[in-house]
Amino acid sequence: MQDRPLTLDHFFNRAETLFPRKEVVTATPAGIERENYGRWADRARRVGGALDQLGISADGRVATFGWNTARHLELYFAAPCSGRVLHTLNIRLFPEQVTYIVNHAEDEVIFVDRSLVGLLWPLLPSFETVRHVVVMDDGRGDEPTDAGSADLHDYEQLLAGSQPVEWPRLDENRAASMCYTSGTTGNPKGVVYSHRSTWLHTISVTTADSIGACEHDTIMPVVPMFHANAWGLAHAGVAVGANLVMPGPDLSPPALAELIESQRVTVAAGVPTIWMGVLAELVGRDTSHLRTIPCGGSAVPRSLSEGYREQLGVPILQAWGMTETSPVASVGRIKSYLADTLSDDEQADLRSSIGNIAIGVDFRVVDQATDETVPWDGQSRGELQVAGPWVAREYYNDDRSPQSFTDDGYLRTGDVVTVDAEGYLRIVDRTKDVVKSGGEWISSVELENAIMGHPDVAEAAVIGVSHPKWSERPLACVVVKPGAELTKEDVLTFLDGRVAKWWLPDDVVFIEEVPKTSVGKFSKRDLRLRFADYTLPTA
Repeated sequence: MQDRPLTLDHFFNRAETLFPRKEVVTATPAGIERENYGRWADRARRVGGALDQLGISADGRVATFGWNTARHLELYFAAPCSGRVLHTLNIRLFPEQVTYIVNHAEDEVIFVDRSLVGLLWPLLPSFETVRHVVVMDDGRGDEPTDAGSADLHDYEQLLAGSQPVEWPRLDENRAASMCYTSGTTGNPKGVVYSHRSTWLHTISVTTADSIGACEHDTIMPVVPMFHANAWGLAHAGVAVGANLVMPGPDLSPPALAELIESQRVTVAAGVPTIWMGVLAELVGRDTSHLRTIPCGGSAVPRSLSEGYREQLGVPILQAWGMTETSPVASVGRIKSYLADTLSDDEQADLRSSIGNIAIGVDFRVVDQATDETVPWDGQSRGELQVAGPWVAREYYNDDRSPQSFTDDGYLRTGDVVTVDAEGYLRIVDRTKDVVKSGGEWISSVELENAIMGHPDVAEAAVIGVSHPKWSERPLACVVVKPGAELTKEDVLTFLDGRVAKWWLPDDVVFIEEVPKTSVGKFSKRDLRLRFADYTLPTA
């Protein structure tokens, strides 16, 4: 039996040779752009040639700062198939975090959509290793004329001057891509994905009890390509020869609903906040082709999933994962015999769990105090720990790894869950004091530190409060120094420019003292209980 390496060129070659007529569709300000896999593959090979011409190291980091487009998909394969490492940069991070990530990863080149030049350009002087910046014209924004110490290139001109290259034979354990966490405590942490781990994760996403991606599908990853590998759907779409629909920068509900209907999308994946707005736009449209709506990033409200089931006949498919798990590690499908015996109400409740762990992933739920596994009774709580061939075993060049990984190789997810007798997992709490807003993490600690930088603030604690659209939003609990006066507007004005705008608390309440634990730490638990029924002000 031949020992063939599990490398991404297999998926690329398969799409190129077997499915050259299948399409990658990109929504642009000027309309729909269509590229078949045959032309897409030729362009991706030319990107490989361009990387050679630019002198990018054999294992150099190739960063992207862009939306979901066919060009981004070219880079998704050209970088790793040529031996380099694709590094997707999260455009929503705070500028200092982007600088840290670029320098920590030692990116050599950044490919940026022209519409995002305004965000990236002020940061260029802070990048230590970037030698080239390549602008991809997506029809929006100003054309840059200078990139400082880096060489500036036009993407299409680079491809026109490059020859398509053959992919080298690679080791399956070679790094293929990397992504950084959102930095909930301190600087973001880097996760490196090998060819082998990405290959196996891709196959998992194509299995029937996972997303079940197949050649007959038209897949629209609304989840950004810079967020946890677009949940593996970009790789899976190419691997099976599915049509792909890339929504570009316009993620408004009308635009997404129009794409789902006009392009006859069968699989559309995104975070709950996306689907909250899209449902009303889809009602009355032809959605008969839509077969599944994978959703993750934060808990899917039961009312949202049931709204899709009742109005469109397709309930939301809740999945769970993290940057560290590539990310799909569990999927909320209902077992056949449970579908036959449970009432509609009981099935709706089951769909609000994160389901069963995925094939290929091992898990355990342990008591954090004793490290003993908890009973599968649906009541006992413990931390979810996972391990598997596409689950990280450490962070890239980071001495914080021992805090998140056990000695026997399990990832400490930080999610507190229950597990019932059927193995269904339900997230009930988090071990870290973070706020998860619209699928993105907000660090309460960093927000607290920023607030306590105000000269009139004695103490500040931030907790997550339930929000109908964003799942959670931050509530700032502030103690004012004796003799001082402070308003909500004073606090928010002080924070403006110190934290990302989407981190700004939705409300500020003034309290006499932040409750403390027995060892003097802020007791977030007491604050959560105190403000459990708190209603955030509406805009």
